[in-house]
Amino acid sequence: MKVRRYLFSLKGRSLVSLTLSIISAMGSISPVFAAPGRNPDNAETCDILVAGGGLAGAATAYEGLLAGRTVCLTEITDWVGGQISSQGTSALDERETQRSLLFYPRGYLELRRRIKEHYGRLNPGGCWVSYSCFMPYDGHKILFNILQDAAKTGKGTLKWFPNTVIKELAITPAVAGNTVGGQQIKSAIAIQHKPAANTGPINTETLSQTIEDAYRYENSARFNKTIIRFIPKGSGTPPNPRRGGNSTNSPGLQGGARGGADWYVVDATETGELIGLADVPYRLGIDPRSPLEPSSASPSGDPYCTQGFTYTFAMEATKEPQQHQVPSFYQQYAPYYSYELQRLASFPLVFSYRQIRTVRPGKRPSDPKQFPIYPGDISMQNWTWGNDYRPGNSQDNLIYTREQLAADGQLQPGGWMGGLRTETLRRGEENAKGFFYWLVTGTTDSQLGEGVKKPDPNNRFLSGLNSPMGTVHGLSKYPYMREGRRIIGRPSFNQPQGFTVWEVDMSRTDFKADFYRENLSEEEYRNLWLAVGGLNAPALAVGSQSVEETKSRSRATIYPDSVGIGHYAIDFHPCMTNSPPEAPGNTEREGTRKGQGQAYPFQIPLRAMIPQKIDNMLVAGKSIAVSHTAAAAYRVHSFEWSAGAAAGVTAAFSLEKGIIPYELVDELPSREPNLEVLQLRLQQNANPIAFPGTSIFNSSWQNWK
Repeated sequence: MKVRRYLFSLKGRSLVSLTLSIISAMGSISPVFAAPGRNPDNAETCDILVAGGGLAGAATAYEGLLAGRTVCLTEITDWVGGQISSQGTSALDERETQRSLLFYPRGYLELRRRIKEHYGRLNPGGCWVSYSCFMPYDGHKILFNILQDAAKTGKGTLKWFPNTVIKELAITPAVAGNTVGGQQIKSAIAIQHKPAANTGPINTETLSQTIEDAYRYENSARFNKTIIRFIPKGSGTPPNPRRGGNSTNSPGLQGGARGGADWYVVDATETGELIGLADVPYRLGIDPRSPLEPSSASPSGDPYCTQGFTYTFAMEATKEPQQHQVPSFYQQYAPYYSYELQRLASFPLVFSYRQIRTVRPGKRPSDPKQFPIYPGDISMQNWTWGNDYRPGNSQDNLIYTREQLAADGQLQPGGWMGGLRTETLRRGEENAKGFFYWLVTGTTDSQLGEGVKKPDPNNRFLSGLNSPMGTVHGLSKYPYMREGRRIIGRPSFNQPQGFTVWEVDMSRTDFKADFYRENLSEEEYRNLWLAVGGLNAPALAVGSQSVEETKSRSRATIYPDSVGIGHYAIDFHPCMTNSPPEAPGNTEREGTRKGQGQAYPFQIPLRAMIPQKIDNMLVAGKSIAVSHTAAAAYRVHSFEWSAGAAAGVTAAFSLEKGIIPYELVDELPSREPNLEVLQLRLQQNANPIAFPGTSIFNSSWQNWK
């Protein structure tokens, strides 16, 4: 059965239809790595291998280059920048807490400065959701120039690999007795694709049409492939993956927890690809309700209910009405579309929400519903009851769980195909195109009823390689991902089951609301208040104070190993109840917005970036060790940059000191001298690790503004 699955996976065939009973009978599958279908065409050496060219990956590369390191940066698309480019969400999500002080990492500030320099103003689109909305193709160009300049300034070397995916990892065997670490990534095999002869250019077809081909070794009618083996710089002859990547005599590789590492591999992908491929412990979707995650919509958790993903697109206002051809699939998705709320039921409001070009910049009315729209204005669309696609069941979830990966053969040798359900990508693409048609011609509204939606035909869908999204089809090159696989950190002094940033660590929710007393046991409710009580918790712990007498702290958890910061509201785009998401009358999964609301300015602990099992791997971006609720705030642009900057500095620091990142935190809460040096370096390099006034004695929210 395993052989059959392996052979099918090499052809890109899906076997998700295998039942869970078969999965159970198979038992636990450990990652085994073998030779590719073709020998590598060349080898590339790196100090830091970064998988994923989004903002987290770019920030990792930026700091690594400034530290003088050789950085290999791979990206499934041909643009760097993720949210601000290939995903089309080129509207910076920021909170006034940080914006008012410009309290951001140095690289993010440089990005903002260059956007303003390029356009002559920070908000060339005049959008109202952000202080900066701009063209996705400019996001790529500006950011790539920043990386090139960082390489020159720091005397580092940038090796850029667009249209490239990681296919296999060679990992040293587990060390006897070490259940959470001790292994290292020795090499990585990647596939880079380019258009085959007599075919269209890259970005002609949608991602759902090309993704399976991109992960196959063999050339195709669509793509010519280059197989690349990434190895540590100065490691000598790379290990032979035909031995499963388990050779222990490879030159230059330390292989031990106290000998450091010759390179670092950073997972900055949008869905946590290397996490799934390396099979390190992780979570997906809703976490079980607990004193640490008390607003969870499920007592037992649900790995299939992740936040919705979005294919963005751009549309341009025209002087004359346009002819709009109804898509063949439109009626399937039409029952889903809506302005969502009565106060949002306005085409000018939706158009200007994420407007990325205005032909008449200047002061606008205070009410977005009154914003004028001129021919030539361009809007980027990212709307919850529009081009969001929100599957939430085992039949249609986008990001495969570990059990689904095993059933699909993706944990078998050479079987990795990206860990996503291609059919769901395709439906998300159709849903997005249908939303444009609804915006310009629709007269129904799934949430507000009849008589609300009016046609607005004076708009055209922008497509072509020179369009804002840079694609022939007009959709973003990759969907905007709000949530992926999230690692479980290593056991810590206060979290023996594995470190995680939880809801209670950053939420401003009133946990004395009836919901929490009614849905938690008496002991759980008390433990919740021990977690949020701050300086009041000791009195509760010894019984000199009741829960009713305990006041919640007015700040986020302060971490001794903080290496970055972020701030955003807990913002959900929940999965839908039934499958498919666009089914008539479908609703958001009950209770999934319970934890939504404001959050305190928060920190990024280094422990959240260190996976179990593998010592020379770091995680940046949305896949750090955060809960489902915390992830809804830990996902925006400046956070991704801050986490990536921390990963780049930590990797360079660890190479310099000959230690592994876990050694920086393994003695906490005792003093960690090397951690203190790392934190000082981050701050000296203008990468803040705490908001001004951060202190356990600062209990006033007003002081945090």
